[in-house]
Amino acid sequence: MDQFAINLLFVGASFALHIGIAMWARAGATSEFYAAGRGVHPVTNGMATAADWMSAASFISMASLIAFTGYDNSTFLMGWTGGYVLLALLLAPYLRKFGKFTVSEFIGDRFYSPTARLVAVVCLIVASTTYVIGQMTSVGVAFGRVLDVSNTTG
Repeated sequence: MDQFAINLLFVGASFALHIGIAMWARAGATSEFYAAGRGVHPVTNGMATAADWMSAASFISMASLIAFTGYDNSTFLMGWTGGYVLLALLLAPYLRKFGKFTVSEFIGDRFYSPTARLVAVVCLIVASTTYVIGQMTSVGVAFGRVLDVSNTTG
């Protein structure tokens, strides 16, 4: 068996395992979907959020930005990190306190305004799209190297 077939086997087995876990641990209600029905300790939930933040978009994109353009663009890295810290310290605890699951729910109810909720949704869509572009590009590079295909195919 050549290396390409072994790579495909491992990638396929990983996908099958994750799909199997998702089907086995199916949530019955919306409250069970978010943070496991509040059964996850806040420190553990914080560590999971931090692990998500330290993703391919963070490491590959930010490291590449500094490597190719120099330290002049390290301000992006500081903004990325500072934004995460501000989110974790100033917004996340209040989501739990208010019993809300999304930022737009929290903002809309906190300020009693459907307009504020709409602004929060637009901001989150823009930020999420920017994040996903970096994440998918990084995943394409990683899969492209592992499967020996182009970055676009990866």
